[in-house]
Parts: sequence; structure tokens; C-alpha cells
Amino acid sequence: MQQKIKTLLLFICIASCITIKSNAQTNAASSQYFAVEDYYRVKWGYADEFIALWKKNHYPLLKKAQEHGDVISITATTPRLHSGEDTRWDFRVTVVFKTAVLAFDENLVAPYKKDLYPDQDTFNKEEQHRFELLISHWDVMTADFDLK
Repeated sequence: MQQKIKTLLLFICIASCITIKSNAQTNAASSQYFAVEDYYRVKWGYADEFIALWKKNHYPLLKKAQEHGDVISITATTPRLHSGEDTRWDFRVTVVFKTAVLAFDENLVAPYKKDLYPDQDTFNKEEQHRFELLISHWDVMTADFDLK
């Protein structure tokens, strides 16, 4: 009977160690993720057009990067109410990249452009127009903060 209890305790101990190691590896991997919040302030009255162009031309590129594992998540937010002109933003996109290197890779989505948008002239004109609608754009690199 004691042998069975010892074997059971050993099994529980080994299983616990494996679980702890697995959780530590998962936490270490997720702590290497790199989040960027992109803020867009658009000319008054053009936010809907800007967002529609962003969804049509840029979001599919980010989704392709996500399918390939370079992007972990993509979320978008609009404010419920507007604020003062000096602090106003119309659209925020948070992209969590697998690594900081990928976040700063200027060519991350380049391989997908021709496949997704064979009519490059139309794509480039729409992207040019999307940027014409902008008043300002800024990126904020964020990190999770442990409150414990």
C-alpha cells in the first residue's frame, strides 16, 4: 500500500513539474510578444471612409501576416464620443506581433500585396487617398504591466 502511495505521489510531483514548466514556457513566449497601438486622426466627417479603406486594403494584409504566425492578434476601436481637437483620435488599431523584430519589419506584408491586390494601380490610389484623409497618425508601443 505504501509503495502505491509513493508511486502516486511521485507521479503527481512529476506531472506538477511538467505543468509548471509548460506554463513558464508559455508565459515566456507571450512575454516576447510586441504590441503596437496605431492611432489615426482623420479630417472631420471622413472617419467612416478612412476606416472602410483601411478594412478593404490594410486589414487583409495584417490577416495574412496573422495566418503566417507573424501577428498574434488584431483589434480595432473607435471612440464612443469625441474629445477636444488636441487629443482627438478616430480609429485605433492594436496589433500584437510575435516579436519586436516583426513589428518593425517594413516588408512584413509586402509578399501578400500582389496576391491580394492584383490591380496594384487601384490599390495604390486607394491607399494614397486613405492617407490624404489623415490629419495625424501615431504609434504607441505598449507592454503589459503586472499589477501583482
